[in-house]
Amino acid sequence: MTQDDALLDRVRRGRFLIDGKWIEPGSRARFDIVTPSDETVFASIPLANAEDIAAAVAAARRAFDTGPWPRLSHRERGEFLSRLADAIEAKSALFARIWTSEVGGLIGYGGHMVAGSCAIIRDFARMATDFPFIEHHTPTAGGNVGLLIHEPVGVVGAIIPWNAPILMLASKLAPALLAGCTVIVKMSPEAPLEAMLLGEIVEELGLPPGVINIVTADRVESELLVHDERVDKISFTGSSAVGQRVASICGGRMARGTFELGGKSAAVVLDDSPLDLVIGAVAPQVGMLGMQFCSALSRVIVPQHRHDALLDGIAGALSQVKVGDPFDLATEMGPMSMKRQLERIQAYIASGVSDGLTLATGGGRPHGFNQGYFLEPTLFGDVPNDAKIAREEIFGPVICVIPARDEEEAIAMANDSDFGLNSSIFTADPDRALQVARRMRAGTVGHNAFRSDFGIAFGGYKRSGIGREGGRLGLLPYLEAKTVILEEEPSSLFA
Repeated sequence: MTQDDALLDRVRRGRFLIDGKWIEPGSRARFDIVTPSDETVFASIPLANAEDIAAAVAAARRAFDTGPWPRLSHRERGEFLSRLADAIEAKSALFARIWTSEVGGLIGYGGHMVAGSCAIIRDFARMATDFPFIEHHTPTAGGNVGLLIHEPVGVVGAIIPWNAPILMLASKLAPALLAGCTVIVKMSPEAPLEAMLLGEIVEELGLPPGVINIVTADRVESELLVHDERVDKISFTGSSAVGQRVASICGGRMARGTFELGGKSAAVVLDDSPLDLVIGAVAPQVGMLGMQFCSALSRVIVPQHRHDALLDGIAGALSQVKVGDPFDLATEMGPMSMKRQLERIQAYIASGVSDGLTLATGGGRPHGFNQGYFLEPTLFGDVPNDAKIAREEIFGPVICVIPARDEEEAIAMANDSDFGLNSSIFTADPDRALQVARRMRAGTVGHNAFRSDFGIAFGGYKRSGIGREGGRLGLLPYLEAKTVILEEEPSSLFA
């Protein structure tokens, strides 16, 4: 047995990391993680009960109030983040293996997920010296020295979705740790094991007890974390419906919160864009976990006179996608991540068919697959912007091509959505791209490609969330701003 195999055996036990110790959960409840490509049980993991959640919160509270972590310098915490990124990178193959086994993502893409996560962590590590945690200002109401001090917000509850655990862990843990916060990580039952592997890593790196606590819980127990007055901030990534529920609880007790939620993102094709460029950007999205991610460009809005040509081109590309075993590097799209997700997507496809929309390709189970949650990449054409499949987040490989009379209607259609997470403009003219981008009600607007950037900022308008993750804007929600007005300059700002 290799070292990684032994480590994976420990991880698959699904224990909880609380106050620096691996504990056996107090509940007898368990959840079977089913590998979506062959429907075998990859692991049977425990679920937290109320006592487990309370213990994790107490440990994080104690570590913040009396532990050493918040009292270290930002430079020291940044150095830890750098070591953490190196250690995660060294286990890239194991993280990818777990991700593919849990949710069916392509094994080759799993390595890219780890690389992206390490880039996020290193970006925040650099902020240890680049970010102005103490700012000098000229007082306007008396006093001679004005300081704006950015201090840690406190104890953070980080609620992680099942589709991209390591990426979401990085985007929440890195800014929280740099700020000096302590964290309770609440994992989804469907995909908790990357966090357990991360727990093994932080333990080996010598992180003080209680700074990171990791539990797996279902929705009822998860709400206990959100309700707990000892938790200062909630960072949630998930569906808009659940996000609204979590935000309402936070609002009831004035807890801080950031919410990265759903999307129904539009690719707006202008009349001068080469259609090959659009096809080459839109079709490959199905390889990224079968478009089970919130920023997918699932609506393609195109001039009416170019609709048929673009529909045929995307249909041709999707029909050639090799669906199969996600552990095979030649596979271009794996299975859906779980049975209920497959059934949800199939219901949306049935809705499109019953509405009389043009099913250009896909919609069924690929030939020859008797096991696994496999689905063909699916494309609908001539879709009205008010159709159910054009308005609701499907979270699967279903693309709608929507005809527009002109550029004005295309922009209006793109903005006529409950969501505003991601978008892209396809045009040969960068000036025109910027003009249209400024009119888009979306947190990210790409040009001639699917794009998102956690190094700058990621998040959305409207029901796509509140706040941003990544970059300087991703650090601010983990900080409280304190104004200090002094009569004289202190001898040290670190007193």
